[in-house]
Amino acid sequence: MGDGLRYIGVAERRARLGLRHRLAAEARAADPVEVAESLVALHGSDPATVHLAVGARLTEPAKTVARTERALYEDRTLVRMHGMRHTVFVFPTELTAVVHASTGLAVAARERASLVKDMAKVGAPDAAWLREVEESALAALARRGQATAAELAADEPRLREQFVYAAGKSYEGVHTVSTRLLRVLGVEGKVVRGRPLGSWTSSQFRWAPAPPHPELDVGGAQAELLRRWLAVCGPATEADLKWWTGWRVTEVRRALTAIGARAVSLDEGTGYVVAGDDGPVPEPTEPWAALLPGLDPTAMGWQLREWYLPRELWPALFDRSGNVGPTVWWNGRVVGGWAQRRDGEMVWRLPGDLAPAERRQVEAAVAVEAERLQEWVGPARVTPRFRTPLERELAG
Repeated sequence: MGDGLRYIGVAERRARLGLRHRLAAEARAADPVEVAESLVALHGSDPATVHLAVGARLTEPAKTVARTERALYEDRTLVRMHGMRHTVFVFPTELTAVVHASTGLAVAARERASLVKDMAKVGAPDAAWLREVEESALAALARRGQATAAELAADEPRLREQFVYAAGKSYEGVHTVSTRLLRVLGVEGKVVRGRPLGSWTSSQFRWAPAPPHPELDVGGAQAELLRRWLAVCGPATEADLKWWTGWRVTEVRRALTAIGARAVSLDEGTGYVVAGDDGPVPEPTEPWAALLPGLDPTAMGWQLREWYLPRELWPALFDRSGNVGPTVWWNGRVVGGWAQRRDGEMVWRLPGDLAPAERRQVEAAVAVEAERLQEWVGPARVTPRFRTPLERELAG
């Protein structure tokens, strides 16, 4: 490319994606924790995404739900908590200290200050009162083990206090102390999402005390998080890294220097890989297809997505806020979308640019994946939290 850097093209990036994201058949994982460790983080804003993302990557997905729930709520080897970009993710428990120090502390400070400021505007009690309520709520949660906001409010009635938010604005609303305070405590790493009230697809959840973790140096934690992510998702551009982490560009550059990242040449410009990872990567041994859920960590892994997700498909596959819906993959690129109908049938469409012979091959492979998915999902009905035009159309 004229700059002396090794060029990594689209074909090799797709090969890396298939193998390192556990999507090629030969790379599938044995259990949910292995999947999470391989991806660094699973998107957790939509509870169903966690299970669907895991099931798509397991060698034997039949017990996806039971094994994922056991890891989350019994063994506690996975934790659902706030992370990068103030988004809810599922992380391996051993990574929680790194996430908290690298991304949570700065967000937590802003969130608490915002809550105190909003309450002060309407004459609500001050920060000292809020600390008192917080300590009482955490003590109640410790006694219960896990609880809903309503259950905690039964123990600490001041959580039911309400205050007006953005008075006089078009988006004025009424917030309860419990809603805002529990969110702040989540970002601060004091509480985490617990077992849902309903099935694995339910968005109603309990809170649980956060697992204890050491307090780490911010710079060291950022370097470690970036190193782990680049090992899975590299090469990536500085824009990708800034977007995924939610950090300032100076923090990204400092972490890249700390880990000795290697610069490579991409179609988008300069990219980075971890030291020793700039050599060629072989293709998966067999072609592969995958049905990934909305907000899957692979589909949402990079800010610059044209190398795996053609721009002409974006209007059908993204909602207005930039959330990706269910996607159909073929050999490292998105070729369509899928949905589940009310009767449980998995249906898909391939609007991507495929030659007739390749389309027949893709359709046959996708049919196998759809049957595999339908078998382990069973009688459950999955509707993405953030619905996209193609998903709505297919679901009917």
